Amino acid sequence: MNNIRRRNYRSRPQKNNFRRRNGSINASNVHNFNNNGNLNFNRNGSMNNVHSVEKAIQKFQLLAKDAQSNGDPVLAQNYLQHADHYLRRLNELGDRKETSFEKSKNLDNEASVNKSSDK
Repeated sequence: MNNIRRRNYRSRPQKNNFRRRNGSINASNVHNFNNNGNLNFNRNGSMNNVHSVEKAIQKFQLLAKDAQSNGDPVLAQNYLQHADHYLRRLNELGDRKETSFEKSKNLDNEASVNKSSDK
């Protein structure tokens, strides 16, 4: 009874990041190693968000604590290494933020010097 209406399906063009099973999109057999599918692995930018990185550190530290309390030191060490990775990423983001702040501060200082010299 619900089949009274007929649906019209529209064909949609293939997306560029779709990995085909039948080989390369290009006609040539040259493989592009720079575009191996991992280019857009982190699409939402969570590794660039300081709060997400802090949350990941806390998660892996808690998992390490739980694994240690369950008597699995190998798994605990694994989780601590993951937390250490995210800690390095957090430090990297902090350094990047400081350098961008210093660059903008220097540009503001130069602009104010140029304005005062024009007068």
